[in-house]
Amino acid sequence: MTAAATPPGRRSPVGVVLGSHMPPEKIVTTAREAERLGYGELWFSEDCFFTGAFAGIAAALAATEQLPMGLGIASAVTRHPALLAMECATLSRIFPGRFLPGVGLGVPFWLDQMGLRPKSPLSALRECVTGLRRLLDGETVTEQGKVFAFDQVELTHKPEERLPIYTGLVGPKGLQLSGELADGTILSVLAGTEYIGWARERIAEGQAAAGRAGAPHRVVTYVLYAVDDDPAVARAAVRDAVAFYLAAMPDNALTEVLGIQAEVQEKLARGGLETLTAELPDAWIDAMAIAGTPAECAAKLQAFLAAGSDAIGLWLFPLDRGAEVLERTARDVLPLL
Repeated sequence: MTAAATPPGRRSPVGVVLGSHMPPEKIVTTAREAERLGYGELWFSEDCFFTGAFAGIAAALAATEQLPMGLGIASAVTRHPALLAMECATLSRIFPGRFLPGVGLGVPFWLDQMGLRPKSPLSALRECVTGLRRLLDGETVTEQGKVFAFDQVELTHKPEERLPIYTGLVGPKGLQLSGELADGTILSVLAGTEYIGWARERIAEGQAAAGRAGAPHRVVTYVLYAVDDDPAVARAAVRDAVAFYLAAMPDNALTEVLGIQAEVQEKLARGGLETLTAELPDAWIDAMAIAGTPAECAAKLQAFLAAGSDAIGLWLFPLDRGAEVLERTARDVLPLL
């Protein structure tokens, strides 16, 4: 089994996030343009009830020639780890060296809608990542866990390379688990520079506890992104999305580290998403998104890298001008890094 290709150092540390916010019919054209314009990698965000990851990733990989493509993330509980391993192995064999699997829990509210929230989220993550690792490494797995069972499960078409597994986790215990088990971590949108540094510390704690101190561990940060000559226009482009994700996960480490958790909860209790959106301070947008002039966006991207991100995945806004934002960023922002 050969080692999977990792994104070469010569690639830009700035990539593009597909999926979720993007209509499926735009995935192929956006992926092709991202490769043509020199972006470093692609990532696919699978949020429940938006766009299916494996179909979208397969289409994007087929439409491009070299860019690595990450799954960030598949929920640990919406597919059995054996089926998740099967899908990952299939993509890795069709597109050698280009696929990076990622696993997380998913937004609790969406899991509640399907009755799938596990009693112990970290147990579910641990069992999923461990089972996925063993199956992708070619093992036959028989195990009865708290969440998942395996009885003589083995992949017929095993990967021909070792696939690095990323996790998408937010809280301190989850990040420690990522450091313990995973090869990389995908940080959620709304992860600003203060949070990135804090997350790096938690990951390092997990690595040390598992005897993996100093082992390579790649951090990819998703960011809501808009660029415009008028910074107010750029902020307006991401405002609704910042408020949406704050409302979806108001009481986790992202808001706690920034010191705004109580105020977010107060606004939601008083008037829900509408009030939160209307009263969202510009300072919050500046802390949790990248929106501004080309020079401001370049400086913020550099700050994310300096804080501990190895790569950044841009969620392009406004949605109806994604192609324009993609091209302008490549022309006016990336050369400033």
